[in-house]
Amino acid sequence: MTYPADEILDVVDENDVVVGQAPRGKVYARGLRHRCAFVLVRDAEDRIFVHRRTPTKLVFPSMYDMFVGGVVGAGESYDEAALREAEEELGVSGLPRPTPLFRFLYGDGSGHGSWWSAVYEVRCTLPVAPQPEEVAWHAFLPEAEVRARLADWPWVPDGAAAYERLRAYRAGSSTPR
Repeated sequence: MTYPADEILDVVDENDVVVGQAPRGKVYARGLRHRCAFVLVRDAEDRIFVHRRTPTKLVFPSMYDMFVGGVVGAGESYDEAALREAEEELGVSGLPRPTPLFRFLYGDGSGHGSWWSAVYEVRCTLPVAPQPEEVAWHAFLPEAEVRARLADWPWVPDGAAAYERLRAYRAGSSTPR
């Protein structure tokens, strides 16, 4: 599903407190801080869902990602957005609620601004049918292959940052919330 530039998003401060609302197009154009949900999806064999974004995506077109997800709408919770985005991007319904893991403030200095990022994990045993507007290619890959491809494929920078934080989180390192 493609979202219009006039979709309303919450604008948040450095502490993830809502300070206003603005249309998505304005949020992106002005680099306003907003909220996103990232969901790592594993299949029954514990492989990770990896996909390449379509070239028409507004942010990070044609790049690979090991997360599904997207922006949190105005008034929507991170949990609601994680489930909605995962079901939409995977093309499934009846997915279990994603498990929240941690949050972090992402900013890469690219001019895209910064966003609070809530990281989740979910197991999907349903057959997936990703949205062609969102996903140009997909596969479930063993985690060792995902790690091996980190240096070879162009990954979305926020997803790569979330994945590195997830690996540190699993290893018991402190992760900013």
